Amino acid sequence: MRRTILGSIFVALAITTGLTAPTFAQDAVNLRMTIWSANEAHLAMFNEIAEGFKASNPDVSIAFEPIPFENYTTTLTTQIAGGNPPDLAWILESTAADFVNSGALAPLTEAFTATEGYDMADVSEQATALWQKDGQLYAYPFSTSPFAIFVNNDVIKAAGAKTPAELIAEDAWTWDNAFATAATIGHSGKTGLVVRDFKYQVWQNMASIWNAWGATPWSADGKTCTFADQPMVDAMTAIHKAIFVDGAMPGPGEDIDFFAGETGMTITQISRASLLPKENPFDWDLVPLPSGPVGTYAVVGQAGVGAFAASPNVETAVAFLGYMTNPENSQKLAQFFPPARASLLNAQTLGATNPLLSAEQIENVVIDGISYGMVLPGHTNFAQIQQTVRSSLDALWVADADVPAVLQSVCDSVGPLLAR
Repeated sequence: MRRTILGSIFVALAITTGLTAPTFAQDAVNLRMTIWSANEAHLAMFNEIAEGFKASNPDVSIAFEPIPFENYTTTLTTQIAGGNPPDLAWILESTAADFVNSGALAPLTEAFTATEGYDMADVSEQATALWQKDGQLYAYPFSTSPFAIFVNNDVIKAAGAKTPAELIAEDAWTWDNAFATAATIGHSGKTGLVVRDFKYQVWQNMASIWNAWGATPWSADGKTCTFADQPMVDAMTAIHKAIFVDGAMPGPGEDIDFFAGETGMTITQISRASLLPKENPFDWDLVPLPSGPVGTYAVVGQAGVGAFAASPNVETAVAFLGYMTNPENSQKLAQFFPPARASLLNAQTLGATNPLLSAEQIENVVIDGISYGMVLPGHTNFAQIQQTVRSSLDALWVADADVPAVLQSVCDSVGPLLAR
């Protein structure tokens, strides 16, 4: 798509005052924003923010359209290709490069900077790095969510293993010990450790483990495959052993839900705390990812929200996005989505919006994770790359796999796509 420079946006947003919604003359506008959550609490919050915008712009309505996560990007790109893009959309970190580089998204920097009270300086440069090109912001990172380990202490203690909290107290929270705990649970008849949403398909979620070895799927410039490099070989060897030798992790075809109460540990993002059972709760904990050969590390998943340049309502869409992500509404979003604003990254603010988490959990998992965490892998043309890697990795998920050979085959397959 051809990039459109929307100078009129900046004029419209410049007249806003304080943190109120911008007001400008217009005909009736119906905005549509795609999201991948149908959670009632999420939708109630979004609609509350939309009503605040509508109070100053009575001719504007905003409809939030949930699309299942499993086919979210496919559905969104189909809408775009069919000439029916939404006005705004959530965007996954894995496809950020495609959306940012394509010119599909409207520029935001000048618009937000010109909005009184918005305070762009409060928005972390690290959080926005993925969503910028040539110094211009094209999507706002409304959620920067660290991966961590939810723990079922009841299952772990029943298996006779040490809990992560006990290992942390001994300065022994390492992947060797985490896998050992998971194996002990596995031998007791329960499931030890689940990487949520992995299911032997979403391989990029395994970065939550392999980053502990300093492994990466490709070079920093994205042009060279590094799956066959020694750090990844070592990491995947450890993961393969945990699955097929030690029984620490479920094998292919097993769909295990930690939040049903039958699993010792799961790697997932902190927003999943909302899934903890209200009835028949178990003794749970939330701890950082274990240290590995490279020491302490963190991994974050990000989601941005952008306005489409081709939308006939782009001026209003950018205005709403600026309102939705101002300091006041960012604080509302923080109850579900860890914020990009430095002023909100403190135990007091996050504790008020995340009452299930302790001050220690917020500091050690959320704040520390956002501060130095690496974002999940992403690349231009990610859909094809993701499928190519997934197909090549299928040979790894058998008991007698030759790990180095399989990983070399991954590079043989995906290397030409990266080099384009």
